[in-house]
Amino acid sequence: MQGKIMKGISGFYYVHVIGSGIYECRAKGIFRNQKIKPLVGDDVEIDLLDEKGKEGNVRKILPRKNALTRPPVANIDQALFIFAAAKPAPDYLLLDRFLVTARHQGIPALICFNKTDLSEDAQLERLSSIYKGCGVPVLFVSAAKQEGIGCLLSHLEGKTSAVMGPSGVGKSSLINCLQPNAGMETGGLSRKIERGKNTTRHVQLVQIHGDSYIMDTPGFSSLNLPGLTHKDLWRCYEEFLPCEPYCRFQGCSHIGEPGCGVKQALEEGAIPGSRYENYVYLYEELKQIQKNTWR
Repeated sequence: MQGKIMKGISGFYYVHVIGSGIYECRAKGIFRNQKIKPLVGDDVEIDLLDEKGKEGNVRKILPRKNALTRPPVANIDQALFIFAAAKPAPDYLLLDRFLVTARHQGIPALICFNKTDLSEDAQLERLSSIYKGCGVPVLFVSAAKQEGIGCLLSHLEGKTSAVMGPSGVGKSSLINCLQPNAGMETGGLSRKIERGKNTTRHVQLVQIHGDSYIMDTPGFSSLNLPGLTHKDLWRCYEEFLPCEPYCRFQGCSHIGEPGCGVKQALEEGAIPGSRYENYVYLYEELKQIQKNTWR
């Protein structure tokens, strides 16, 4: 039988087989020997052990379209980055890490700012101006007020979307809006530190309807940038691409060189200051990682 892994907990994988339901499965030892771990989103073949008890074994993982290590998911069509417009304030550096990672791995992305009902118009305009040129759609919604949900649904239609974002931004609340039967646990926000209680502990695939799925993932405060060098980082910034041909020097880092087209665009306001500052931070971080690797 062939199905899709919807959730994995403590060595058990819950595989949805169309027309038959969910089967609780173990993975055969061959995967451990080959150091391969089944991921949520994997299309798999299973051996049926008990039809009545809905039990089986994962015998084969079908070829993956793509895979991420953090969160550990496979076969996604797009990444949905959910941040709060306020309470907690958006973490621009983390969002840029997400965008860079998606761009580097060739995964389409979508930014969704939740909690617009708690935000001033000036803050929403600022967020719009910062990310309008980043190369991905930017949506504004309110799970509490049920505003913007229809627009978000249209962007998820016919796709498997991995939901990512820090804790406390309303990811689970939004998923409950998209699929009321999901029954996601929601948590409050610590008043003292304005950080959310992480109510999502495992990656879970949720069917919205038909062939539209979302993967709920635990909140992350960091993200790795595997396989990306500091010299190629600029290619992951959509706003930099039209400026690079105007750089005086080939291989310009867009940081210290004179006659830099990117820095000129920054001075003219065509590139948001926060986006450039995060670029410099990530550039130095990747440079240090590569330096330590060479030692």
